[in-house]
Amino acid sequence: MSNLLIGDVHGCYNELMRVLEKADFSSNDTIWLTGDLVARGPQSLEVLRFVKKHSGQIRLTLGNHDIHLLAVYAGISKNHKKDHINDILNAPDCDELMNWLRRQPLVQVDESLELIMAHAGISPQWDLPTTLKCAKDLNAILSSDTYPLFLDAMYGDYPDTWSEDLQGLERLRYIANAFTRMRYCYADGRLDFYCKDSPEDAPSKLKPWFLLPRKIPEQYSIAFGHWASLKGKGTPENIYGLDTGCCWGGKLTCLRWEDKQYFKKRNKNKTED
Repeated sequence: MSNLLIGDVHGCYNELMRVLEKADFSSNDTIWLTGDLVARGPQSLEVLRFVKKHSGQIRLTLGNHDIHLLAVYAGISKNHKKDHINDILNAPDCDELMNWLRRQPLVQVDESLELIMAHAGISPQWDLPTTLKCAKDLNAILSSDTYPLFLDAMYGDYPDTWSEDLQGLERLRYIANAFTRMRYCYADGRLDFYCKDSPEDAPSKLKPWFLLPRKIPEQYSIAFGHWASLKGKGTPENIYGLDTGCCWGGKLTCLRWEDKQYFKKRNKNKTED
């Protein structure tokens, strides 16, 4: 029994199948997915159907593109041509897929493996109980019949700092941004959403979230996706960046947790930006 941690798939279904084959995936294994199952790649529908079909073997977290898809489906956000999601929206099982997708978690925590996964990472301002509570609260609204109300108010960069006093839609917006959009922080933990460069090119006042002092217990490792320009490099020993830009012509990365062996498959057909 292996735990296979895989970075952002972004509709690269063929590469997902090949990397699982390379890692000798079997019915006894568990797949962990960092989120952003959809958009940019050519086969988002096939990815969603595969993940839903095998959901008993899969632990996933929602990414910003997954939530954006829900907003498009709800008629709140524009369908961008570059996202290649028309196949999903026009599929006969679209309603079933969307109602399943919006009920998926924002974070995965395994105490026995001492492993945490979130799409963008864990806010340095959160301890573990806060992380779990925030994920539960956002999942509750996405799972409810009123989820379009949140999606309509989701877009925005503020508030950019955590406070227990945050309430309502502002609180939910911070939670969504931290789990799905975060890359850089200021020294005081405030989130920055403008810089997407690799750390060596970023302004000196900004630091990757994983280099700030954290409140999560040190025995926990954290796996995340979202940040393709890292190319899986430059993180501390127990922090694993798994997005290596498959949909941009890079590789789909799989980490077998038990022996920390990596398996990678390159996308030979670069999609449009």
